[in-house]
Amino acid sequence: QVQLVESGGGRVQAGGSLRLSCAASGSIDSIGVMYWYRQAPGKQRELVASITRGGSKNYADSAKGRFTISGGDKFKDDVYLQMNSLKPEETGVYYCSARTYNSGGRYVDYWGQGAQVTVSS
Repeated sequence: QVQLVESGGGRVQAGGSLRLSCAASGSIDSIGVMYWYRQAPGKQRELVASITRGGSKNYADSAKGRFTISGGDKFKDDVYLQMNSLKPEETGVYYCSARTYNSGGRYVDYWGQGAQVTVSS
């Protein structure tokens, strides 16, 4: 079992910055990848960024160049999402997620409670 707690959401004007944090606890050693997702009002949840245990990072095209995901010590430290030059359409609830793998290669995804980000124009 993995527990995830997000923090750092809030309200910012367009062009501003926010940093989200995700603290993992529980079976951290079983986490292979951590993700940040966004769910805008009335829309499906979409992937924003990911980071693997080995430190490889990937971003949605819309996030490249403006967002940075980071996390240290194999997820024992918080995973962060630094968001710069924010746009109103990036308003939504941001979720941290962790994918754990067992010895049989199966995976289980865990989710945090979400952090509201509001970008005003």
